[in-house]
Amino acid sequence: MNARPPHFRFWPKGVARELRVPRATLLDYLDTAARRYPDKPAIVYCGAATSYAQLRQRVDALAGYLQQRLGVAPGDRVLLASQNSPQFVTAFYAVLRAGAVVVPVNPMSKAAEVRHYAADSSARIAFVAQELLPALAFGEGEGELRAALVHAYVDATDASASDDTLPDWVTAPRAPLADARLHGFEQAIALGLAPAALPLSPDDLAVLPYTSGTTGHPKGCMHTHATLLASLASSAVWKQLHVETVTLAVAPLFHMLGLQNGMNLPMFLGATAVMMPRWDPAMAARLIEHHAVTAWSAPPAMVIDLFSHPEAERRDLSSLALLSGGGAAMPEAVAAMLSQRHGLSYNEGYGLTETASFLHANPPARGKRQCLGMPTQGVDSRIVDPVTFEELPAGEVGELVTRGAQLMKGYWRNPEADREAFIEIGGRRFFRTGDLASMDEDGYFFLRDRLKRMINASGYKVWPTEVENAMYEHPAIHEACVIAVPDGRRGESVKALVVLKPQERGRIGEDDIVTWCRERMAVYKAPRVVEFLESLPKSGTGKILWRELQEAHRAAAQEQAHP
Repeated sequence: MNARPPHFRFWPKGVARELRVPRATLLDYLDTAARRYPDKPAIVYCGAATSYAQLRQRVDALAGYLQQRLGVAPGDRVLLASQNSPQFVTAFYAVLRAGAVVVPVNPMSKAAEVRHYAADSSARIAFVAQELLPALAFGEGEGELRAALVHAYVDATDASASDDTLPDWVTAPRAPLADARLHGFEQAIALGLAPAALPLSPDDLAVLPYTSGTTGHPKGCMHTHATLLASLASSAVWKQLHVETVTLAVAPLFHMLGLQNGMNLPMFLGATAVMMPRWDPAMAARLIEHHAVTAWSAPPAMVIDLFSHPEAERRDLSSLALLSGGGAAMPEAVAAMLSQRHGLSYNEGYGLTETASFLHANPPARGKRQCLGMPTQGVDSRIVDPVTFEELPAGEVGELVTRGAQLMKGYWRNPEADREAFIEIGGRRFFRTGDLASMDEDGYFFLRDRLKRMINASGYKVWPTEVENAMYEHPAIHEACVIAVPDGRRGESVKALVVLKPQERGRIGEDDIVTWCRERMAVYKAPRVVEFLESLPKSGTGKILWRELQEAHRAAAQEQAHP
């Protein structure tokens, strides 16, 4: 690598090039905020506010219960299954206060998936929202839990102070707990048990989030307080966030985007998180206006939803100073609309569960669109040949590999996965992201696709994200997903799955889209087939599930060929 990386020419002013990682724990920041700003709202949720002093008191009492009544010891793993709520935050920090490790669980997980998380992590205790109890198995066998603390979202709400009609699952009353293995969340806090003081270290394991992975069972990513804080400290300085920041916390907290940006970053800053139970664009517009939200991290799909909703036109969203996110490229047409109509730029970045979210970002004053940005403080990223691992020159497509203080320590009890994921270059350990990317002459990185997502049409390489970005410029298209489908003559063909804007449905046909695309891109790139859908399946963080769509269409094609 060059002695002076090219992106240093465009480095944001006031940001150090190296990162000084705090030698502290996440709990230190909660404690500091509670001392400095005891009455300040840490979380605003469904009409109710939880101050920093209240949050710390509840965290301590819950940690005491974990230790004294449920026998949780330092290093134990504890499952946490819940939609976004103050109870999620309280439980998360209580587990850390008890010296244990949080295993965040997607609330959409089925029983078999939860059993895998419990078995793989050896978790015996769980925090769970009452409606998710059926997904948990109790007993003495592998993947079975010994006890659970159960919460009801309604206990953290104040419907009389909320302008929004809250979902039924939020307002559902607290259900009775008939099983002795089930413990009431609020009853546990009410006992006021004091937690034992523990010698916690920044290098203690804090969170074990599971990645979906491309094959096999999900793998746990080992993150310490230090790796999480490296990401938070870097992000706060890069984005110029501070104690008066008001964030909109809507990305699911079980996922790194939500966990870090929606929960841990406000705690790190002593800021306020305006938390939504689940994505609702009309509610988001009202909350931004009412609470003067200044920063919002979200995937492009959510941003598109908000700014295309009629409620966004009626509300004053001028407090928003920062829109940031990643996971998918922001379409050029949408970015232009944000700039022209609202004076906002979408600060695109790049991160993974394995890197605690924040890794690459665009400089706020010199961003490039549909761009992963540049490596942030202390991060060393390179483009290498996926086979030889030789570093490639600017402009060439290869695998993005990276190293930095926010990188996980490895996969939980999975040395085989570690051997596949990590390589050594020049005596230093790099993580293989599995993403194909290129770097331009300015040192900015651009995603080309996942290592296996490329479409090979008659020998021509087609990058689906490039086609999707172009399609978003069509005035009738709301969302698009480009996939590879088998083609007896060409090997693979390009197919586009399209969601039209409501007013355009029935007016635009398949041939119209195909013709429009062929006028704007090489014929081998243009979709040969277009299928209209009512909606596209998305992950909990708003990413379009392209792999799921591609596999379903390939299976259907094979069934037609061999009935």
